[in-house]
Amino acid sequence: MSRRCDVTGAKPSFGNAVSHSHRRTRRRWNPNLQNHRYWLPSQRRWVSLTLTTKALKTVDRKGIEKVVAELRAQGVKL
Repeated sequence: MSRRCDVTGAKPSFGNAVSHSHRRTRRRWNPNLQNHRYWLPSQRRWVSLTLTTKALKTVDRKGIEKVVAELRAQGVKL
């Protein structure tokens, strides 16, 4: 399973960890992903999404029905 947000598409970013002596080693920054289950009243079923915390706020603001409609328009199967 990839570490990717279902709504925003956020994925890990990569860079260097720089020590006190300025030695550089590669590292990655993972997005803050949360698994969340939403009830879809129109379909009378639960939908599980992997979301970043920013996407959780987006779902709260827009509503789950509108977010699922946008995902389906992009061709995502839920």
